[in-house]
Amino acid sequence: MMLKEAGNAGLSRTLVSWDIPPARNFTPERGPPVMPLPRRFIPSFTSLMAFEATARNLSFSQAAKELALSQGAISKHVRQLEELLGVVLLQRTRRQVLITEEGTLYLKEVRELISRLEQSTHSMLASGGSSTVLNLAVLPSFATKWLIPRLPRFHSEWRRITVNLATRPVPFAFDYERFDSAIHYGSPHWPGTVATHLFDETVVAVASPIYCRELKLEVPRDIERATLLQQATRPSLWIDWLDSLGISLRQPYTGPMIDQFTMSVEAAAAGLGVALVPEFLVADELASGRLTLLFDYRYKAQHGYYLVTPVGKMNNPTVKCFTEWLKAECRS
Repeated sequence: MMLKEAGNAGLSRTLVSWDIPPARNFTPERGPPVMPLPRRFIPSFTSLMAFEATARNLSFSQAAKELALSQGAISKHVRQLEELLGVVLLQRTRRQVLITEEGTLYLKEVRELISRLEQSTHSMLASGGSSTVLNLAVLPSFATKWLIPRLPRFHSEWRRITVNLATRPVPFAFDYERFDSAIHYGSPHWPGTVATHLFDETVVAVASPIYCRELKLEVPRDIERATLLQQATRPSLWIDWLDSLGISLRQPYTGPMIDQFTMSVEAAAAGLGVALVPEFLVADELASGRLTLLFDYRYKAQHGYYLVTPVGKMNNPTVKCFTEWLKAECRS
């Protein structure tokens, strides 16, 4: 429901509105199909760019400079967009440009559209026009410490395949993302996909050698004297580790919260506390002596790492090549 008042040139401005879920949220399983608009109601991309630049800068002149158009052309494109939509997106005064409530809502959608086009164009430019592109969602620390150092071997074998990487720390809907596969930690159950097991995870407690000596961390019970570096993506990790040793602490969740395992590794090396991390992430640091493995104890985590691929892409030749290579790397 919405109430409107008259605006310029027969346009209207919303005073009160009730939020209605956007049509793009409906799927064949969740709601009725969305019928496409006739093409004459689809605005030109130039008009959308003109509106986005003007709304972002709150200035027609700045938008004109940015898009290399005249100020009059920018104003005309925005006006045509408003007439097509039947609402006022921008309020013009003698000294400033203000964005309306409708303009704010529409701007968010326009920015998402422009961003998707930019990403698609960049991806096409990066691939050099090759059709053999693999768009892979990855876990940040896994990609940095394990996958990327091994990718040169993949490229030496499959020179025509371009692998694009983007981080996705939690499961997502493949239908709304431009990914062919994802490397995932957790359960193998991901609707609409096939999960290929890569390897299980072994978690170790690590700290700097100086920190270990200063706090005399010699047996697991000594951990109560240490600062526990908390992993934001695994909030129960310390509890699980302590339970596996039969240790109970009064405040196992107390300690600095850190977002990524790679940052936890650096925090431990800097002497900020003890970190629980997958052993494969700290192989180099343990070998060099930069970090010390505490108590010679390795905890086998409940879950593992998987390569997850939508069912419809399992026969994609590029995906199959990468899957077989990755499985071989994990076995070696």
